[in-house]
Amino acid sequence: MTDQNAKLEQFEAHRAHLGRVAYRMLGSRAEADDAVQETWIRMSRADTSDVENVGGWLTTVLARICLNVLQARRSRPEVPVGAYVPDPVVTSADQWDDPEQEALTADAVGLALLAVLETLSPAERLAFVLHDMFAIPFGEIAAITGRTPDAARQLASRGRRRVRGAAPAPVDDRARQREVVEAYFAASREGDFDALVALLDPDAVLRADGGAARPEATILLRGAEQIAGRALLFSRYAPWVRAALVNGAAGVVVAPQGRPFSVMAFTVAGGRIVAVDALVDPERLARLDLSAVGLA
Repeated sequence: MTDQNAKLEQFEAHRAHLGRVAYRMLGSRAEADDAVQETWIRMSRADTSDVENVGGWLTTVLARICLNVLQARRSRPEVPVGAYVPDPVVTSADQWDDPEQEALTADAVGLALLAVLETLSPAERLAFVLHDMFAIPFGEIAAITGRTPDAARQLASRGRRRVRGAAPAPVDDRARQREVVEAYFAASREGDFDALVALLDPDAVLRADGGAARPEATILLRGAEQIAGRALLFSRYAPWVRAALVNGAAGVVVAPQGRPFSVMAFTVAGGRIVAVDALVDPERLARLDLSAVGLA
């Protein structure tokens, strides 16, 4: 086996892990794939004969690449603030309780959490993701960010506080999530404002991201009544709702005449919806794999 073949074999053994790290770091499937590919390019050109922990080496390289991407992204004024919705991962809702499906989505990260991560500074996001999600020691994070371990610890702590206050975690099991989401769209179809309000947490948050192609659809709403009113405005789309798992939680794909209009993720806790994240950007929707819901 040649040196390059051996390297490729080592890299492929860690590819899935690197993809998970990159997606959490960047919230974009395309950018995550590019970062993983760039990691391979750097490995293929590097002398790794003395590397004892290949997985750790690859994660460090990937993290630095992702940090550069995040820093560059900050300088782009067209990136929306607050209402940005990361790329969703859509899987089938046909097997809600299937053990294999549970295993596939057990490592999923909710869209609401990824959206909140977009509000962190690049260094805060890196420190929080690497430490809190992947248990990377602060000493290694410090080396990546060029800071001391104590400073890296503070970065993660600040990120943790902001996430804890703004990204509620789903509490209800998937069956209950599905019941609540189905009731939400039933109330929307029937024009029942009071029922919609009752299904929403009083402090619920709605993020909708229309991107550059649909800027009028980009919105950030807070409060049950505002979100319920918005749901009624779009009630005409309710007949085209297709149930799905979006980032491992209850969600839907809305596709009038088989054309994707939006992907919506719902965070449900205590029988109420606490967050709705909707991607309605036609350009990004066109790049998603929606085959799980019967869309090419």
